[in-house]
Amino acid sequence: MRIGNTTNNEFFLELNKINEKIQEEFLKKVMYETRNVECNVMLGDSTTKNVETFDIKNIEIFFGCFESNLPEWNSQGVTYSADEDLRRIFIKSELKIGNYILSLHVSLQYHVLLYYKPIQKVIELQKKLAELIDNNENSESKYEDEGDRLIIEKLNELGFNDMPKQELFELFYNDEKLAIKIKKMIDDSQPKVVDVKNQKNQLFKELDNLLLETFHTTAILIDEQKLVNGEEGGLCNIDLEFIDNGAKQGLIDTSIIDEETKSQIKQGIEKILNIILENYS
Repeated sequence: MRIGNTTNNEFFLELNKINEKIQEEFLKKVMYETRNVECNVMLGDSTTKNVETFDIKNIEIFFGCFESNLPEWNSQGVTYSADEDLRRIFIKSELKIGNYILSLHVSLQYHVLLYYKPIQKVIELQKKLAELIDNNENSESKYEDEGDRLIIEKLNELGFNDMPKQELFELFYNDEKLAIKIKKMIDDSQPKVVDVKNQKNQLFKELDNLLLETFHTTAILIDEQKLVNGEEGGLCNIDLEFIDNGAKQGLIDTSIIDEETKSQIKQGIEKILNIILENYS
């Protein structure tokens, strides 16, 4: 049972009232911790500009408070997930109260935009890379042509000379040992090209190390479906489930919950609210 869902039950109405305050204060906290600051960045053409971002560490510290202040709850801690430029930071915790499980899921979904650090080193590396590409513009195509020739030649030597060209390449790429052997032959035949490729890879690696992540989100509350759909925003869900023969059940019959258990459930939810209220910066 999701706390906050529409109900006529007196006990759940009482919990919903606390949850309303939790949602309100959680959103305020997310708005504060994702407040924008300006950051100077460099674009791919070496120009610089100011962009807005926020400090994701603020959210990490905030979410970490649920783990540190709910020691009796089971939690895997603050976790990050990434899908290209879409990121998520979240924590899931649960508390067993008799035959019931009270669970908490707080999350923030946001996007990452990459820029370069606004330093001279970036310009120097980009210049070296451009010169390397300009001075060796035909070498890589020659390398690929020679590679194709050697692949066909070697496979013909092995008795595959009657196979169509496409099938020869499929055979090559599906035979790891053969692929490694022929690649070494190609590299040995064109050491200069291999050296240029290695230099390019090294320059790209150095440029990657100078990338700067900036963050963007929308300070609104979203539900599980919007989270799955990749929408930006914060989520704070509290659920109560009944354990029946080892399986969790979402349908709760409050008439069989004793007063002591009800009190513990209510205290658990109030604790969540207090953590949010006590952690304003």
